[in-house]
Amino acid sequence: MSIHVALRHITRYRYDRLINLGPQVVRLRPAPHCRTRILSYSMKVLPQTHFINWQQDPQSNYLGRLIFPERTEMMEIAVDLVAEMSVLNPFDFFLEEAAEYFPFKYDASLDQELAPYLVPCHTGKAFNAYMAEMNLSRVKTIDFLVALNQDLAKRIKYLIRMEPGVQTPDETLNNGSGSCRDTAWLMVQIFRRLGMAARFASGYLIQLTSDVKAIDGPDGPEKDFTDLHAWCEVYLPGAGWIGLDPTSGLLAGEGHIPLACTPEPGSAAPITGTLDACEVEFEHEMSVQRIYESPRTSKPYTEEQWKGIEALGFEVDQALQALDVRLTMGGEPTFVANTDRGAAEWNVDALGPTKRDYGIKMLNKLAKYYGKGGFYHFGQGKWYPGEQLPRWALSMYWLKSGEPVWKNPKLLSHEQTNGNASNATAQQFMDGLCSRLGLHPRYVMPGFEDAWYYMWRERKLPVNVDPFDSRLDDPLERQRLNKVFTQGLTEEVGYCLPIQSAKGQWRTGRWFLRDERMYLIPGDSPMGYRLPLDSQPWVAKKDFPYTIPADPFAPAAPSRIALQKQNAKTSAASVVDDKAPVLKESATHIVRTAMCVQARNGHLYVFMPPLEVLDDYLELVARIEDTAEAMNQPVVLEGYPPPRDKRLTMLQVTPDPGVLEVNVQPSKNWGELLHLTTNLYEEARLIGLSTEKFMLDGRHSGTGGGNHFVMGGETPENSPFLRRPDLLGSLLRYWHNHPGLSYLFSGLFIGPTSQAPRVDEARSDQVHELELALTELGRQLQKHAGTPPPWMIDRLLRNILIDSTGNTHRSEFCIDKLYSPDTSTGRLGLLELRAFEMPPNAQMSLAQQLLLRALIAKFWKTPYTARLVKWGTRLHDQFMLSTFVKNDIADVVADLNAAGFAFQLDWFEPHFAFRFPKMGDFSSRGVEIEIFSALEPWHVLGEEGAPGGTVRYVDSSLERLEVKVKNFVDERYTLTCNGVKVPLHSTGTEGEYVAGVRYRAWQPPNALHPTIGVHTPLVFDLIDTWNGRSLGGCQYHVAHPGGRNYDLFPVNAFEAESRRLTRFFRMGHTQGAVSIKSPSGRPEFPITLDLRWC
Repeated sequence: MSIHVALRHITRYRYDRLINLGPQVVRLRPAPHCRTRILSYSMKVLPQTHFINWQQDPQSNYLGRLIFPERTEMMEIAVDLVAEMSVLNPFDFFLEEAAEYFPFKYDASLDQELAPYLVPCHTGKAFNAYMAEMNLSRVKTIDFLVALNQDLAKRIKYLIRMEPGVQTPDETLNNGSGSCRDTAWLMVQIFRRLGMAARFASGYLIQLTSDVKAIDGPDGPEKDFTDLHAWCEVYLPGAGWIGLDPTSGLLAGEGHIPLACTPEPGSAAPITGTLDACEVEFEHEMSVQRIYESPRTSKPYTEEQWKGIEALGFEVDQALQALDVRLTMGGEPTFVANTDRGAAEWNVDALGPTKRDYGIKMLNKLAKYYGKGGFYHFGQGKWYPGEQLPRWALSMYWLKSGEPVWKNPKLLSHEQTNGNASNATAQQFMDGLCSRLGLHPRYVMPGFEDAWYYMWRERKLPVNVDPFDSRLDDPLERQRLNKVFTQGLTEEVGYCLPIQSAKGQWRTGRWFLRDERMYLIPGDSPMGYRLPLDSQPWVAKKDFPYTIPADPFAPAAPSRIALQKQNAKTSAASVVDDKAPVLKESATHIVRTAMCVQARNGHLYVFMPPLEVLDDYLELVARIEDTAEAMNQPVVLEGYPPPRDKRLTMLQVTPDPGVLEVNVQPSKNWGELLHLTTNLYEEARLIGLSTEKFMLDGRHSGTGGGNHFVMGGETPENSPFLRRPDLLGSLLRYWHNHPGLSYLFSGLFIGPTSQAPRVDEARSDQVHELELALTELGRQLQKHAGTPPPWMIDRLLRNILIDSTGNTHRSEFCIDKLYSPDTSTGRLGLLELRAFEMPPNAQMSLAQQLLLRALIAKFWKTPYTARLVKWGTRLHDQFMLSTFVKNDIADVVADLNAAGFAFQLDWFEPHFAFRFPKMGDFSSRGVEIEIFSALEPWHVLGEEGAPGGTVRYVDSSLERLEVKVKNFVDERYTLTCNGVKVPLHSTGTEGEYVAGVRYRAWQPPNALHPTIGVHTPLVFDLIDTWNGRSLGGCQYHVAHPGGRNYDLFPVNAFEAESRRLTRFFRMGHTQGAVSIKSPSGRPEFPITLDLRWC
């Protein structure tokens, strides 16, 4: 993620005549303690007739002493340096125990060494008053430093002051303003007065414009900027010199390049010296330019690259249209919160305290672009075993024709504001709705909490607690009891109206209950899900009025007539008689579905009944809006969603373990995909959601929830995969033969037991079965003249595209919704690609989608029929390394270019940087060694007992690195890792080799091989076999080398990068004569060194 910048600094003095110059001392070379890596440095001096002597002052700063033997009319000093702007974490330091809290005293052994940095200058009333106001109570030292730094940044206005010298601390405080050197000197004096050693730092400041503007806080410079700067450094026992910049209130980072750090400002001046008396013109030029930018997730492409991707997208669109493919693309992108990254709801839990609020905000943001004239529906989502509550589903529905369904958005409540709806509001609303539906309000029934159940539940409580503070272990049960008893058992919960649509008319009727009151089933769900339906009169199974979803392949319904505002007189309703059911006789006349109106938390909720026909549902929605408008009462629609219909489009936000998932509506063309994906990422960012998630060690893991792509047609019968089943066969064959497609875009969890395994990961003989199934598919295509019945596709591939447990949903290519005979929702003509991880940038996601669209266009025109490759162990040997994945992707790019689509390999460089981040590099004797993160399959361990059932843990303690070597002479050199020879494999380029290193990163008590210890740090050595010594090496640590145990996840990509870089050292080779061990183990993984065998 590093950026290389070239800094150019020119200082020029022009004299009005020829003069003699005395010795000039130049302090413009980065100091030895500079933490920013300086790749190259050059200083050019004019006039050319001069002598230079490099030396170091008492503080070890570099000095260039210049002697000019001849008189001159000018002097020019030009500095050009290249710096690597890798992220440095300024807080990555430790303090001695005695210095953890301020105030503290230095050890007596430091008195003499720190003496020059403890000498205070003369100060006056303003400075003394400031010090008197300072809070000197015991506080953590780092907190004190940050507070002081920020206080000066707010108190002292930063300005550029051209006058020479430095203001006194009193002048700076009295003026309330000063240059960087004035504020730095003030801070130095504050520290010295407090008994802390401080020094004045002079250097270069480089500020680069950010890739993404900040949501809160300063945006930084509008363009890249550099200048001479000054700041303060304070000495902390255990940490050394720590830089603080009081002009910004921040600690010094990679943009602060120190040139001179001294006790006094005068000895840190960039240029000092004597000269003859004369008139001088001073010129000063500074510039900074980016000369190299590694691909990074925050800015994956240059403008030129992105224009090429956009243009190719429209070219692919033209090809798809010309071929009449009728492709649509949707998906399920996932997000996590920017804050509280360690919370359970953003790691393992599906539900949490803030996730629903984020979901509603996301829905509101997307409503600016989509769903005009539509309505919100806050319904129930998935409910998995082991979860106490069902998940929610926040949906937005609208008609493709653009015809408005809900006309006044202000009447839709979003739960984001305080409401004042009460039971009286709910009752009034239900009466008004009955009037508009033409139904008699006498059939409306109030619902009550089950008094008998809660009285029994109260009797079960311990005698020394009460229901309002039950002290139960289950927090949900505690909350439930408190809520019910606070509300009161005699209070009405809401109102229920039996309702059913039959032949365009609304029906209602009386419900017959065993009790006088309608008691609801105990629970937390909305009232409509808790109706006592089981106590309704018995009806024979053959007579039961099931709600049957419409067949997706049924003929299209006629165009709907625009909704008209109706009154009760025009809504005819037939009400069945109210006769009581006869004992043991099938009660066919009972209306068994209902809608409810309920006030909760000040909001009015309308529970929608299950309906078979979309027109009936929309008619009911229209009457609800009429009632809401008459009462000026916003409502929340919940309950059953609209029945599936080809005229309807949906966008949905749902919770998933650790993430918030957005089910986006399908896009018909590249322009819609551009608009949707770009807006989705940006609006998510603006509300505090992120696509970036990190592990404690700084590894980028994506969101962990994936970014499943869903492809199909606008209607099921238009699905390209049902119209041309060979298209699915081509995708399966091509994806199988190019494992790079599987592993470049996948998440951290890969392997046979992952949630989206390749067909050949669990069982290699599945390749044989898949080949047979695809061959049979081709035979059926010929037999049926290219259009076999759609059910045959499902039957041929359903039992092949599965995971190791037989789960059809957990596979790389999921056909659950293609043409499954089980349910109507399984016959939607959709193919879901489940192995894609959530890319951190919208442009990276669009590049992936473009790749898929281009492959579909290619295979539609020319089916791919190559035989399947049996990769075997090569899959988890070669294709865990970026080199082989990149070679494979290069073949894919070449194929697409041959098909007429001008893809470029560098469009996938950001994906490689995201999937295989660089950990470090070093060079010796012209041999260059780079270390990259590699992939490692995780193993699911055996079942273990747990409360409520069994659990299975994942062993993620194994990790893998990739080693790339250039200019390597294998006849002379050997590369070792922890003393074991690395099995380097030639890439085909002269002197270039690659290998993988597999190692135990940490040792959990429950692992695949728990007795094998940790192999870190990894020490890589370049061994010269002619003398048996290491020519150089590096060290890679899995954890912080200083022993820091992080409690919190990185807050952003910058902190994550700094944690990764902290663990790598370009030093630490093996000392003395080296004895090289040969790798042991089995031969199935020839390119990988598995240290567990060594």
